[in-house]
Amino acid sequence: MANGDKITYFAETDYRNNKTKFGIKEADRIRHVYVIGKTGTGKSTLLENMAIQDIQNGNGMAFVDPHGKSAELLLDYVPESRIDDVLYFAPFDLEYPVSFNVMEDVGIDKRHLVANGLMSAFKKIWLDAWSARMEYILNNILLALLEYPDATLLGVNRMLADKDYRKMVVDNVTDVSVKAFWQDEFAKYGERYMQEAGAAIQNKVGQFISNPLIRNIIGQPHSSFDIRDIEDNKKIVIINLSKGRVGEANANLLGGMLITKIYLASMSRADASQEELRKLPNFYLHVDEFQSFANESFADILSEARKYKLNLNIAHQYIEQMQDEVKAAVFGNVGTMIVFRIGANDANELEKEFAPQFTPEDLVNLGFAQIYIKLLIDGISSQPFSARTLPPIPAPPVSYKERIIENSRKRFARPRAEVEKYIIEWHTNTNKSEKKSSSTNGASKNVGEVVNNKTTESNKNGFVNSKTQNSVPVNNLQRGKFPNYKSETKSEVKPETKIENKVEPKIENKSENRNPIERNDFKRNNTRRDGFQGNNFHKPFKTQSNEEEFRKAIALNYLKPAEDAKKPVERKKKMSEENVFALREALSEILSETKKNGEALASGGVNGNGTNGNTNY
Repeated sequence: MANGDKITYFAETDYRNNKTKFGIKEADRIRHVYVIGKTGTGKSTLLENMAIQDIQNGNGMAFVDPHGKSAELLLDYVPESRIDDVLYFAPFDLEYPVSFNVMEDVGIDKRHLVANGLMSAFKKIWLDAWSARMEYILNNILLALLEYPDATLLGVNRMLADKDYRKMVVDNVTDVSVKAFWQDEFAKYGERYMQEAGAAIQNKVGQFISNPLIRNIIGQPHSSFDIRDIEDNKKIVIINLSKGRVGEANANLLGGMLITKIYLASMSRADASQEELRKLPNFYLHVDEFQSFANESFADILSEARKYKLNLNIAHQYIEQMQDEVKAAVFGNVGTMIVFRIGANDANELEKEFAPQFTPEDLVNLGFAQIYIKLLIDGISSQPFSARTLPPIPAPPVSYKERIIENSRKRFARPRAEVEKYIIEWHTNTNKSEKKSSSTNGASKNVGEVVNNKTTESNKNGFVNSKTQNSVPVNNLQRGKFPNYKSETKSEVKPETKIENKVEPKIENKSENRNPIERNDFKRNNTRRDGFQGNNFHKPFKTQSNEEEFRKAIALNYLKPAEDAKKPVERKKKMSEENVFALREALSEILSETKKNGEALASGGVNGNGTNGNTNY
């Protein structure tokens, strides 16, 4: 039998009980196989049987499984002679992460393909929260990082948050349009613009890189496997993306990146001559529930992959799962179409493919393992006919699953401790100016720590803002942990004054002895602010007399001192009727004097912009 005549069996005819086993020739598989059917109808078994035959026949293949069951099953069918051919990619194996850097060693003519593939994967996941502005900025980030040595996806957020790292990357850019974006456009963006667009990117990408399961895989600069070598030497890649163990979004992102990388590896075969290309082996990519990974770039794979001997077997449940571009590419490029039982909407959609032999009613009434098929035979599509898929292939008497997993770990994975050590070093590896700044302050500073009498705070979106001295690390404040803190604010002691025979207590600034979160009298921009309860601050009165009256109000316990901020209800109950009356008189004098002077309350007076708007006087 000629090489192109090898048959992969998957079904048997059932017309008038005439059961004849049949399959598809290797030469016809190059036009791809498309499988659709409801859950539980037999799709996965069909894909498993075809993949097992690829393994047993010595073919190169990759199997992407979003459930995990099929991936583990295939390991049982790998013969001892092919143990060294197997890469078992299981992201949930936290102790031995496989290195996969989709941005590694991408040629200048392929960078836009990688960027588009990543953009499509991100866009598919965050379709409802995506904007043209986010896409524009992220695309330029990816294109810049693709030129930088040893860049990974971890660099995306760092490009937005770390000016020194961004400068190093941009200085290395050679693409004129990308460099113009960073030097001309990005530099002119206002802080508010970047907080809206850039923070959205950081928030989305941060969902993945903050997860050690994903970070330890994509954070390593060099992939531990070469997909082009796998394709050319008929190796086996089994990808277990069990959504229950990896997470749906993580599985979709990893699957999309892996499929993009497989496609790019196949496209790189374009450097071979026609004669060399004819000698290169076919590579078979099986993808169950392919709609999870079918982004916009998947349409290009379907239309271009066959030129470079990448053959797809794809399966899913219903047509609406596909984007319009992918749907058009599927129905316009697949050679063999296999239909299990489907819903009414899909039956109406596929009626034109199977008429007049079968009606929509026929398509919705198929039993388990029953199919209608349009089979490509010697390059020509057959008339639709009915069949029944083959049962699962019997398992071999001996399974080498454990040996395969252990061997794959040794060859393609690294211990978790080594990977995390590298990533920590990458995050702390700064340029000389940063190190100099760090040594000046006595210790290395993280985001949110005081540097050169200024505080760089990370807001919730990860952006860095500068604030004046005497601030407290935001990250520490949020966690309720504080360093040894000593304020430079001088203590003040007010003399005793009398208000209607009441002695005003001494008001001391105990900032040197109190934890910064417990006191409300922060010193900011060299201006004293006396604190209300909560996180709002009262602006100082413009005149000295007003400030004295304000202190009287504090003395009367209406505006609580910091020591009692934790007990506002109990403190208010202690107020006597005389205190309330005196308070009203004091506030009345304040308002009267302010009105006479023609000063607007919003400039700093009571209930102005600097006060707690919910306070009632």
